Amino acid sequence: MAMDVVNKVLPDSETKPEISHGDGDRERFAHYVQKDKITESAVTGDPVIALCGKVWVPNRDPKKFPVCPECKQAYEDMMK
Repeated sequence: MAMDVVNKVLPDSETKPEISHGDGDRERFAHYVQKDKITESAVTGDPVIALCGKVWVPNRDPKKFPVCPECKQAYEDMMK
């Protein structure tokens, strides 16, 4: 049985991985992550996982964004 193979060029949006898993609103916040994981990510380029569950490779200044309310709540709950 022969299979027909079709080649097509995909737009960038279809070929780039979604590192942040489409977290929408989470893109607008600074997130809480273990400090050693941030350093490791800076060296390796591996993604980190925030307390709220967001997965991404940090690449921007968190001081320019408000703190993620889910991360803040999770941190406060851990400190109780």
